[in-house]
Amino acid sequence: MSRVVVIAGATSGIGRATARAFAERGDRLVLAARAPRTLAEVRAECADADVLTVPTDVTEPGALEALAEAAIARFGRIDVWVHTAAVMAYGRFDELPERVFDQVVRTDLLAAAGAVRVALRHFRATGAGTLILTGSVLGHVTAPYMSAYVVSKWGLQGLARTVQQELRDSPRIRLCLVNPGSVDTPVYQQAANYLGRVGRPPPPVAGAQRVARAIVDCADRPRREVSVGRLNVVLRAGFTVLPGIYDVLVGPLMRLAGLSGRSVAAHDGSVFAPNPAGESVGGGHLPDLRQLVSGPVGAVGAALRRRLG
Repeated sequence: MSRVVVIAGATSGIGRATARAFAERGDRLVLAARAPRTLAEVRAECADADVLTVPTDVTEPGALEALAEAAIARFGRIDVWVHTAAVMAYGRFDELPERVFDQVVRTDLLAAAGAVRVALRHFRATGAGTLILTGSVLGHVTAPYMSAYVVSKWGLQGLARTVQQELRDSPRIRLCLVNPGSVDTPVYQQAANYLGRVGRPPPPVAGAQRVARAIVDCADRPRREVSVGRLNVVLRAGFTVLPGIYDVLVGPLMRLAGLSGRSVAAHDGSVFAPNPAGESVGGGHLPDLRQLVSGPVGAVGAALRRRLG
């Protein structure tokens, strides 16, 4: 029997990849995001599934309750709620406008808390359900120039752990936290920027599809926390065991690997309003394997063939 899956933040990055992954499984989907036009595009990508789209700004009062009501009106229940909606901002804490900082926290933490509240209310009424939140390795470590995002993800980590403790008497209701490291999504280009340099995910970078597979796997086999990223464990160990060394190195490494060389004027990005033109699964941060094969790898291969032939 197919599940009913609500996905908030379904038009870009991890959320969009997750919508496709659940659609391939034959689940019935309720897709929510701010941009109706992009929601229609994602619905077309999930053409083989039964899909309801609900334009939703998760920061608006009552929006998440309305999303749940729409899902129940259409499908009669909710089995899985996936919350991936998030925005990002770059800038030194004292130079980032207060309104931008507050809106990032409102979107990434308070709206996630609202989703937990709404989903749990429904799951407790029905006796079962799985809630999956998208955290970050930055919920366990810190990085400069991303204060609002870091604060939000640390708060989300605390919220998830607390609710998991409170759910110990409800074994059929599960809360999972999926913590990616660097992921190839457009969120870095879409971020507000008051730093002057465009952000990027530091390597190694995972595809959004890999995180989506982890989310679908949590729906199948719920777990308290899942980490997606080869360096996550190393970063967490360094942050905890060698905090002095971590703090010395993280700034230079962030400037080297987490920021591009492209300059940019101060702007709010997609923090307050969506940018449909910039929404997609990938952000172009993974190497193009075709160019790699035809470029340096291809040249090496040709040289070897000439030498051996």
